[in-house]
Amino acid sequence: MLTESLVENYHDRCPLSPPDRSSKTASSASRYPCPTFPPTGARIRVVCAGACYRMRNRSPSASSISSVSSAQSTEDSTAVYSPAHHGMRDGALFPGYEVAGIIDELGSDVTPTDDVAVGKRVVLYPYDGIPHGYAEFIVVPDLSYLVPVPDNLPLGVAAMLPSGALLAKNAVITAHAHVVELLKERAADHIVRILIVGTGGLALWALRITEHHFKTPEYMHRVKITVATLKDEGFMLAAGELKSVNIVQWNEDLYEKQLIERTKDACSGLVDIVIDFGTTSRSLHRSLQCLNTGGVVLVSEEVAERLLPKFSRLIHERNQKIEAVAMGSIEQLKELVHCVANSEIKPPPHTEFSADEAPAVIQKLCHSEIPAGPYSVFTIFSKPCSFFSSS
Repeated sequence: MLTESLVENYHDRCPLSPPDRSSKTASSASRYPCPTFPPTGARIRVVCAGACYRMRNRSPSASSISSVSSAQSTEDSTAVYSPAHHGMRDGALFPGYEVAGIIDELGSDVTPTDDVAVGKRVVLYPYDGIPHGYAEFIVVPDLSYLVPVPDNLPLGVAAMLPSGALLAKNAVITAHAHVVELLKERAADHIVRILIVGTGGLALWALRITEHHFKTPEYMHRVKITVATLKDEGFMLAAGELKSVNIVQWNEDLYEKQLIERTKDACSGLVDIVIDFGTTSRSLHRSLQCLNTGGVVLVSEEVAERLLPKFSRLIHERNQKIEAVAMGSIEQLKELVHCVANSEIKPPPHTEFSADEAPAVIQKLCHSEIPAGPYSVFTIFSKPCSFFSSS
C-alpha cells in the first residue's frame, strides 16, 4: 500500500518483460515517476487491466483476398500474429491495453461534464499508441478515447470490452453487411447460415453478440447460427445457455472428412458466412470446406496476415472470399458498454487477480499454465478503489 505522498509522485508498473525461459520466476513491479498529462488530456487511475492475448500493432496488408493477383502484395509482408501461436507466450506481448479505471485528474483546458470528471469511471478505447495498463496511472492525450462506465457495470467486466469483445462486435457488424446482401440476392425463403469457429473468450463474445444482434424480428427466422468449438468444457457450458444456437464439437481425434460432415449436418448444409477465430491453417481450411460458393470467411487482421497468402489460390478456384476484420470503433465500444450494462449481452466468465499477483500470473500465462476452465475465460488484474483513494 502506497502512502499518499508516494502516490502523488511515483507509481508502480507490473512487469511486461518476457521471463527468462530457463527461469521459474518473473520480475517484480518497477517504480516510475507519476506521469504528467497535456492540458487537453487526463490521468487515469487504473483499477482493472486485462491480460491481453492479442498484439496491438500490425504491419500493413490487404484487408481481404478473393483472387491470386490480389494476394501478391502480401506474400512478402511481415507476419504479425497472436502470441497464442507460440508454445511459450512472450510476456512482452501482453501490453495490457484492456483498461478500466477512474479519472484521477483532468487537464487544465478541460471542462468537466456529467460523464467526464474527476472520480468518474471509464474504460479506454485501444487507440494507436495507448500506454500499457499495467501501472497505477496512465495518461490519455484526448478525452475522446474515454468511454463512461455506468455504476451498475463492474470495472472488471468493463476491462474485457476493448479487446476481444470489440473485435467480435466488429466481426458481427461486418457479417451483418453480408447478411443484408445475401437476403437481397437469394430467394425469399433463403436462410443465411453463419458458422462461428473458435474457443475461449473471443469466440464466446462473438457467439453472444451475434445471437443478440440477429434476434430482431427482421432476422430471427432468416439467420441460423452454429458454433464449432474444440473440446472446451467452459465454452460448451456457457454456449449451451443460448437455446437458439447449434453447437458442434471439433474433436481433433476424428478424421477431417468426418469433422466437415459433422459440421455441415449441424448447419443443415453449407454455410454462407464463417466468423473464424481459430489460429491455424487447418481450422481455416476446414471452414472453407464448410462454406458455400460465393461465401465469406471473416478472420482477425493478425491471423489474416499470416494465412491469407496460403489460401489465395483455393478461394479463387471456389469463388470464395477471406476478409480481415479490424479492431472495432469507439462507437461500437460505447454500444457494448450499454448492452452489457443493461444485461442485453451477458459477458463471458472471467477471473480477477489482485495486482500483487500479476508477476506470478503473467509467468503462468506465458507458460500456458492457466487454462480457460468453466468459470475462467478472461484474466483481469485489479486493485481495490481504496488503494487509489486520497484523503
